[in-house]
Amino acid sequence: MKTDRKLILEDGSEYYGTGFGSGKDVVCEVVFNTSVVGYQEILSDPSYTDQAVVMSYPTIGNYGITEEDFESRRIAPSAFIVRDVCRNPSNFRSTLSVEELLEENDIPGISGVDTRRLVRSIREYGTRRGLVTDSDTPVQEGLERIRAADIPHDAVRRSSCRKKWYSRTANPRFNVVIIDCGMKANIVRALNRNRCNVTIVPYDTGHEEILALSPDGILVSNGPGDPQDVPEVVYTLQNIIGKCPIFGICLGHQLLALAYGAKTYKLPFGHRGGNHPVKELRTGRIYVTSQNHSYAVDEKSLSNTGLKVSHFNLIDHTVEGLFSEKDAVFSVQFHPESAPGPQDAIDLFEAFTAIMP
Repeated sequence: MKTDRKLILEDGSEYYGTGFGSGKDVVCEVVFNTSVVGYQEILSDPSYTDQAVVMSYPTIGNYGITEEDFESRRIAPSAFIVRDVCRNPSNFRSTLSVEELLEENDIPGISGVDTRRLVRSIREYGTRRGLVTDSDTPVQEGLERIRAADIPHDAVRRSSCRKKWYSRTANPRFNVVIIDCGMKANIVRALNRNRCNVTIVPYDTGHEEILALSPDGILVSNGPGDPQDVPEVVYTLQNIIGKCPIFGICLGHQLLALAYGAKTYKLPFGHRGGNHPVKELRTGRIYVTSQNHSYAVDEKSLSNTGLKVSHFNLIDHTVEGLFSEKDAVFSVQFHPESAPGPQDAIDLFEAFTAIMP
């Protein structure tokens, strides 16, 4: 196929390929994901807002797109970069190809890229911003466009729901409120399976309104961007802590840490994929986890916060879980609701209901 598109990184390196989906140009942060399956869930995960996702697994799209497997109602990444895209998927559940999905949602893709070289570059030099553009765009012009592009700080606002909504289940035992910072749908499904009626509220909902819903528990969801970009959620949590059991996932984990006075920092290239080993300190159990984040909690900043570390990452020893027994609060950096997997940590939702009154 004709090489008609390319990625220009802010260091001047270029990666050529063939365009699919939309033909528009975009400037965004370039990250990689090591998952073998789950590309549909990745494409519909709001945590990828404003990012170009590079898939390290070589063939993407072979089982198509199915209506039941979306994690949100929109396609979140700004661009999608793969080695090989399958245009003729084989799956009785499939209703679209990846190419058709991107075209429908005006998201540019590039196939035929040397993704091994690109992933190694990100691992060695860290995430960088890049421009997805036509192959004949001069490098200097591309670099000027990257430098001129604003860095967005409102990703959570664009990813959160606009108004309160509900997800009911049969034989409910508990009422849970989710603060939607860019929530994945499987979090709601996991709570419903644990006999929780769920009310989902926008990220900027005040603490008085949340507590007026009389929740048995509050979950702070995953989401995109820097946790320090959403101080309103931190303030809300500071006024809820100690009044109700709280469970934080991914961005929610970071926001809870900030609410207690801890600090966060940006990782060189983040954690993205379904194969990250995490150790639970209390039991010594090793979880294989699904992750998607750029930021981590600074362990040194946890002293005098009242939070203790419950899990840590076996690869880079970053904090992967926190808890306060006194306040009935716990959080994890990884995704216990991960779909299509792994499912090692799904029992954390049951642990959440166990601390509800």
